[in-house]
Amino acid sequence: MDVYLQFLLLGVGAGAVYAGTGLGLVLAYQGSGVINFAHGGMMMYSTYVYDELRDTGDYVFPVIGLPARVNVASDGTSLPVALTLALLTAAALGLVVHVLVFRPLRTAPLLAKVVASVGIMITIQAVVVLRFGSQNESVQAILPNESVDVLGTSIPQDRLWLVLIVAVVALALAGLYRLTRFGLATRAAASHEKGAILLGYSPSLLAAGNWVLASLVAAVFGILTAPISGLTPITYTLLVVPALAVALVGRLQSFLITAAAGLALGMFQSELLKIQRWSWFPDWGQTGVREGLPFLVIIAVLFIGGRALPSRGAIVVERQPFAVMPRHVTPTVVALSSVGLVFLATFESSLRLNLYYTMAAAIIALSIVVLTGYVGQVSLAQAVFAGMSGFVLAKLAANAVPFPIAPLLGAAAATVLGVAVGVPALRIRGAQLAVVTLAAGVAIEAFVFKNPSFVGGTGALRVDEPSLFGLDLAASRGTDFNRWEFGLLLMAMTIVSCLMVVNLRRSSTGRRFLAVRANERAAAAAGVDVARTKLLAFGLSSFLAGLGGAMLAYLRGVVSSDSFGIFVSLTLVAFAYLGGIASVAGAVVAGLIAPGGLVVGLIDKVVEGGKYSTLVGGLTLILTAVLNPDGVVGKISSDLRSKPAVASPDS
Repeated sequence: MDVYLQFLLLGVGAGAVYAGTGLGLVLAYQGSGVINFAHGGMMMYSTYVYDELRDTGDYVFPVIGLPARVNVASDGTSLPVALTLALLTAAALGLVVHVLVFRPLRTAPLLAKVVASVGIMITIQAVVVLRFGSQNESVQAILPNESVDVLGTSIPQDRLWLVLIVAVVALALAGLYRLTRFGLATRAAASHEKGAILLGYSPSLLAAGNWVLASLVAAVFGILTAPISGLTPITYTLLVVPALAVALVGRLQSFLITAAAGLALGMFQSELLKIQRWSWFPDWGQTGVREGLPFLVIIAVLFIGGRALPSRGAIVVERQPFAVMPRHVTPTVVALSSVGLVFLATFESSLRLNLYYTMAAAIIALSIVVLTGYVGQVSLAQAVFAGMSGFVLAKLAANAVPFPIAPLLGAAAATVLGVAVGVPALRIRGAQLAVVTLAAGVAIEAFVFKNPSFVGGTGALRVDEPSLFGLDLAASRGTDFNRWEFGLLLMAMTIVSCLMVVNLRRSSTGRRFLAVRANERAAAAAGVDVARTKLLAFGLSSFLAGLGGAMLAYLRGVVSSDSFGIFVSLTLVAFAYLGGIASVAGAVVAGLIAPGGLVVGLIDKVVEGGKYSTLVGGLTLILTAVLNPDGVVGKISSDLRSKPAVASPDS
């Protein structure tokens, strides 16, 4: 029994960082009504700043173009100096994010806020990789870690200090919100923003204060727990998933419940490590169970419990991105196909690879157009659906299932998964659905894509080359890379996918999709089966993502979690939004500008700027969400619609 208690107590280290990140999420939501998906990334950057100051004495600037670093102390700074500078960085980062991004989006549609938050996450992670690298960093401990005896078991005493700090911070925040003018004004603005203005309070200043506090709280716990968990860009960025779970348990309102839920989640995850060693525990469950636990918590709170997020008092008029009606389809298809054939015939191998990535990314972006652009359902797991198709395809092809049956079955598997993940959309929507799909993507990636029982010990599966009626359609054969035969196959799949979405937009089904997006209650009153329409959208969207995933699997020759992880999903959503999330042309533009796409390949040929593509994409996404929510194609269409007609000479 002592061993089980030891595992339980060891889990308060992870629980403390969940609690700290969750407390920051509650602060940001109370102050501005924003679910900040970038919160883990903001915590990560401050922690990296602290670690670099302690190790080298360098202060690292986040802005590309400024000096990368300034030496503060030649042999590393002292703890007080490093901690002070890191916390000042956290406060400045929180203030900048509010002032430059979320204050302009205060009355913007929900999708714009979600996308801007994802853009901040992508940008911060790209900056960290460029400035610090992606390796695991060992951070110097602040809290004493000598072992102590607790209830007959020995644990490092830093776990006990973390529990105490979590309790003190949660109590302090609860007192701040209930006993001070700042806290009471924030609560008043959250419930009725206009009333707070009439009382003389500025919602913008209140939000700024809460963003600064949120960033400071996250940085404190990030720095304190980094010596226990290690510091990597991926793990810290994804801390937002368990933090969202515990914040939702607290209804994004209660600091005490959020803190208690964070500690409990970390302890239970740690206990699972011991339970997994039991003889009856299945081998396939050894991987991904702990990562899937936050997803189960989120589902229980939002879907099974039927508890919506508390609403804020600001009146927001939802303006959806304009869903462009496709016109001149035949000449457009002929023109683009002709250009594509010319590219296939003239491009060198590396540029053909960029062209192939463009077409595969465009297919997956089409799935986002169907789901988010047409139906308004925000999914952050489209690349995970594509990955399911790729992994199933690899398994089927290895068992002699021929082309095209194998990729179609892979897309069907993605469809089943997509519909299952979409079931919560029957009761929740908007930011809540984004939370669910993000958590589901993380859980599926850990439980399936990284599971040795499914993918083997190497973590990757080989994909057998496609062939049809004796025609070799392999992407590469020997030293012949990125063959034009595969390019023709991929082009045909891209054209078919685009025509599917074009016909969907023109059909009665497309009109039902748009009706649900505009107003679910009005659509139901008009006779639209909203539940069926949503599930159909998830199914069609996941099928398209599955087709794109199958093509990517054939192109790469192997499938792994790196190819279809949750960060790939976030990046694809970002570039789909940039291109124009409600149009087929926008999906094509998204494919062109996506990482690895043709535009990136051409730019890299000229200025060797490929390593900055993710950073540029994240920054551009933020600017698009703030300044032009309709994306590139939406902006062009809007300008054309608003342009006055030119009178003819005979008029």
